[in-house]
Amino acid sequence: MSSLEELSRSASMLDNQIQAIGHKSDESLETLYQPNASNVTETDKASKALIWRQDKRIMPLCAVIYLLCYLDRSNIGNARTLNGNVKHDLLSVTGMTTYQYTIALMAFLVAYSIFEVPSNYFLKKTSPSTWIAFLMFAWGSLTIGLGGAQNFAGVTAVRFLLGIFEAGLFPGLIYYLTFWYKTSERGTRIAFFFASATLAGAFGGALAYAIGHMDTVGGHPAWRWLFILEGIPSVVAAFFVYFLMPDYPETAKWLSAEEKALAQERLRLEGSHSSSAGITWESAKETLTEWRLYAHYLMFFCVSPPFSSLSLFSPTITAGLGFKDLDAQLFTVPPYAAAYICMLFTSWLADKYNARGLVAGTSALVGAVGYMTSALLPPTSFHERFGCLIIAACGTFSCVAPLIGWLTGNLHSTGAAGLAIAINASVGAPGQIMGVWIYKADEKARGYPTGHWTNAAMLFLLAIGCLSLTMYYRQLNVKLLKMGGQQRLFVY
Repeated sequence: MSSLEELSRSASMLDNQIQAIGHKSDESLETLYQPNASNVTETDKASKALIWRQDKRIMPLCAVIYLLCYLDRSNIGNARTLNGNVKHDLLSVTGMTTYQYTIALMAFLVAYSIFEVPSNYFLKKTSPSTWIAFLMFAWGSLTIGLGGAQNFAGVTAVRFLLGIFEAGLFPGLIYYLTFWYKTSERGTRIAFFFASATLAGAFGGALAYAIGHMDTVGGHPAWRWLFILEGIPSVVAAFFVYFLMPDYPETAKWLSAEEKALAQERLRLEGSHSSSAGITWESAKETLTEWRLYAHYLMFFCVSPPFSSLSLFSPTITAGLGFKDLDAQLFTVPPYAAAYICMLFTSWLADKYNARGLVAGTSALVGAVGYMTSALLPPTSFHERFGCLIIAACGTFSCVAPLIGWLTGNLHSTGAAGLAIAINASVGAPGQIMGVWIYKADEKARGYPTGHWTNAAMLFLLAIGCLSLTMYYRQLNVKLLKMGGQQRLFVY
């Protein structure tokens, strides 16, 4: 929508109880606008029971799916250093240089960026269960295949293909949740499945530590077993996802007719719908010319370098903190474990107080301070810098779910949701490509200052962006309210 007048025709009646504009703009979306006073509200027992039924069916599946995806995506970071003390690591066995390894990482992200938008189109064109199960089977098979790579060309080719099939999952799951949950409910749930990334990081480090003891089993270095054993669960789980993942509320066999009607009514104004048109040229044009969305895309770009570098280089960073051999794998666990707790808490906070921009901005500041302090400390201050790494991980990961919830809360159609979410993730991919270059091998003795300073700068920019967009949306809401009557307010 390109103007306030268009927005004023697009949504529901404002609650007649709104009196104080400045005060009301801080309230949750349910208070600010409702279809009418007689409709079901979040305090209604039937609605709460329905949400709980949905949560039990949907959220564990989403969490497991994303955990497996992230595990298969980031385990190359573990393979790079696994048993490096005896030259049985990925680079030594394949004859790859550090530069070639970085190119292989970038190949994944290039494919990831290109195929995110098409993937969301096919998710709506087919069905969530069919498309996500297909993606899982494909990336699991490729991860197993990566265990047989012999050289730089093989590793790079498989990583590129892996990027194609993993590209659709993150924006696909976010889009999928818009079919089931209202704006105020999505942030915490996005955090729940996205927090699986931190669990995968923690679990991946512990698993790499264990698999590292399988070195030379069957005549193979341990990193080959790492890819094989971590790819198999995705292949197996794909079949369960195909049969168990519910597509839409209106087609869910485990919901009664009354529950289906309630689910559709709840999402009449704030959700996507299976019966709605997918991404059309008209909705694409409208979304691409909605200039305020580019502020959201820019902020997601800012968080992408620290997110990417932590995901792929945490074993390298911990090795630079004085932890040797397999211990470098094991000591990636505490930063991810702490980040998991922080992600869930900050996302709950953002949804409860309708303060996604503020929470994301504050988290970005915390992460920036962690990186900056680590860069300023002497390279030999290993324990202090390890503490800074934990703080940086908590701040970095805690930004993502509120940012996604903020974006989806300000999209007003099914077509816009599918396209904008995919574009947001695609714009983040160049930022992730930046993240693979900033932790330079020749800076290990100096404590990787380029990586830490770059991540700190990006998070400071993100904090500024969050504050600025929050103020803009507040002013926009005031104008909409003054127009009176039938506007849909923006969330912040």
